[in-house]
Amino acid sequence: MLQERIIEKLEHAFSPTHLDVVNESYMHNVPAGSESHFKVVIVCAEFEGKRLIARHRAVNSVLADELANHIHALAMHTYTDLEWKNMMDGAPLSPACQGGGK
Repeated sequence: MLQERIIEKLEHAFSPTHLDVVNESYMHNVPAGSESHFKVVIVCAEFEGKRLIARHRAVNSVLADELANHIHALAMHTYTDLEWKNMMDGAPLSPACQGGGK
């Protein structure tokens, strides 16, 4: 299962203090049971002092094979422990799918 592989890779690479990997494929025009659209919320010490682009590049690097071959869309929310602690409502909700050309 792709979702489990993503979790394993991110846990191994970052040892996060918080990790959510959500399969959001059901929100899109894809066949039932698809694993093509994901949301990752990851909190780890490694992100301390890094800009958002560096954090995203680090996650992209770990998931390079999945992004190249399986994942169509990946929403990333990357936080330090302090940033996560200060989040009142957790990570933002994903918007509703607007379809391919909208």
